Amino acid sequence: MIDLRRYADREHLLLASYAMYSRETGGRLHDEQAHAYRGPFARDRDRILHSSAFRRLSGKMQVFTGEMGIYHRTRLTHTFEVASVARTMARVLRLNEDLTEALALVHDIGHPPFGHCGEDILSHCMNSVGGFSHNGFALVIVEQLEQRYAKFPGLNLSRETLAGQDVRAHKAEAAVGRSPMLEVQLVDAADSIAYDAHDVDDALQMGLLSIEELSELAVIRRALERTRGRHGLLPKAQLRQLLVHELIDLQVGDLLEQALEAVRPFEGQSTSSVSDAGLRLGHSEVIARERIELETFLFDAVYRHERLIPVRKAASDRLETLFNILVRDPSRMPLRFRQRAESHATQAVVGEYIAGMTDAFCDSQYRYAVESVSGPLADW
Repeated sequence: MIDLRRYADREHLLLASYAMYSRETGGRLHDEQAHAYRGPFARDRDRILHSSAFRRLSGKMQVFTGEMGIYHRTRLTHTFEVASVARTMARVLRLNEDLTEALALVHDIGHPPFGHCGEDILSHCMNSVGGFSHNGFALVIVEQLEQRYAKFPGLNLSRETLAGQDVRAHKAEAAVGRSPMLEVQLVDAADSIAYDAHDVDDALQMGLLSIEELSELAVIRRALERTRGRHGLLPKAQLRQLLVHELIDLQVGDLLEQALEAVRPFEGQSTSSVSDAGLRLGHSEVIARERIELETFLFDAVYRHERLIPVRKAASDRLETLFNILVRDPSRMPLRFRQRAESHATQAVVGEYIAGMTDAFCDSQYRYAVESVSGPLADW
């Protein structure tokens, strides 16, 4: 048997005092024996990675649908990009990389089909039961809906990984008072950095924006200056790719500079001490202001683009129609959701069933529900 004390020794050597250590985990809701060679957060990472809900992210749109091409990001590719950025930053700050990666991999697992328009319409349809939040639904998935173990429902993740996702589900409360673990904060920052940069990449590649339009923005000009200073004049395709690289790099570099300075006074103190002090990581004032400018521009120029609006509207209509059909006749849901509806509100269970679908599966079940007068739909 492998001695797990070696795992703890490795963390002691590599991690900062304010990182979250495996030995300090609060455990799991359902007790399990320690694994022979993986710490608790490495096990969380693997459980998320092997879950059915995680695999379905490959069929869920990020911003653009399959009707608009095949180049753009899906929820799955976005998730891997967030994990890469977050783990890089965790290594520099000497935080727990396994926990950071687990948090990154689970952060979008609750997204419904059709991106934010899917979330908006589900929240509207589920208004009578509190609306819909993909962050909240992620917890339902990993605690209840995943069926991979005989002894308990869900994935039985560590309390730290669940707490990190709970912070995302209650961001307003987490913004004041005691701060979240630094690993949680890094994933949130990595999500935002990756999201903005890769939406720029997708929009440029699909012809929704031009580099000339983007160069009106300060952070883009900054990234372009760095790109051209290193590589000179480039063909547009290469310039786009290197621009996205620089856009990520300058934001990550800025965040790390600020973070390294912010955590310096906490050397020798624990992760709880950092949270008690309310330390919150962030960008420099200049980069933070430039990022707001970029995100405001993307919201207006990309997310509300004339090519995107009718596609989003059609998807929303299909999803709402399917929701209403199933609320009127819950017997058309798969067996396990019919059983769940016996102890939960029908609207909530219908929302959960639809939220777990991929884009294509949602469309196929919509067609079947509309064209067929009876018969249950398929389980995902």
